[in-house]
This record gives sequence, C-alpha cells and structure tokens, in this order.
Amino acid sequence: MSPKLFRNNENIEQIKLPKTFGGNGYPMSSFYIYWVATTLLVLLYLASAVTYVVKSDWVRETITGFGYPAYLVPLLTAVKIAAVIAILARFNVAISDLAYAGVLFHLLLSGLAHIGVRKPAGALPAAIGLGLLVVSFAMQNAAREVPSPYALTRQL
Repeated sequence: MSPKLFRNNENIEQIKLPKTFGGNGYPMSSFYIYWVATTLLVLLYLASAVTYVVKSDWVRETITGFGYPAYLVPLLTAVKIAAVIAILARFNVAISDLAYAGVLFHLLLSGLAHIGVRKPAGALPAAIGLGLLVVSFAMQNAAREVPSPYALTRQL
C-alpha cells in the first residue's frame, strides 16, 4: 500500500520513484549516457572544425578529391560550429532538432563519400559520429528540461 500524504485536509497518493531516477523521471544512467555521447559528438565536430581551419590546404585537397568544390570548406566549418552551439545551448528545441538533422545528413554523406572513393577507413569517424548522434538524440529528453517531440519518450 502506498504511503498517504495529508495536505490541505486531502488524501493524496505519494509516488516514490527509486533513487536511480533522475530528472524528468528517467533513470540517471540515461542522463549520463546522453551527456557522454553528446560530449564525444561535440568534441568530434570541434576537432573537425579545427582541422578545417588549421589544415585548410589538406582539407581542400581532400574535398576536391571527392569531387566537391573547395568553397565548401569555410561553409562546413561554420556549419559544424553552429551545430555544436545549437545542440549544447539548446535555446530552441526546433533549432536543436534541426542541428541534429544536419549533423545526421553530414555524417551520412561524409561516410558515403569516403566509401565512394574506395577509402572505407576514412568513413570510420563518420560511423562513430553516427552512433554517438543516435544515442545523443535518443537520450536528450532524459537530460533536458524541454523535451524534443522526436526523441525517445519515457514509457512507464
């Protein structure tokens, strides 16, 4: 039988969640999984953006080797940094979800570009990024105040 809580002369059932539950009723493990995956994804994207700035000649050669124009390098650098800011700051859920979608398409196209030029080892960072992206997106409601309507929801 559940313990009763008396408040304002009314009987109210008190629901006690196990201590393993964190914010929003999700297990604390989901909270940590989200932040580990998101941190690793952000570090991957920041490292890539820094590489685009520091080794711009090499990046231009690589991108043109895939058949893409070199003018994409500064654009991709800016978009990667913007995606990191949108995902971490999450000032708007719709923009955050849009950033997740952009990262998804970028990682898919990056991996396919490497496979297309028969350099599958170059697709490994994109594959790792895709895994981190899926985990981060799926677990975001466990760690964030405002839930995304597209991420996994808690089932009780």
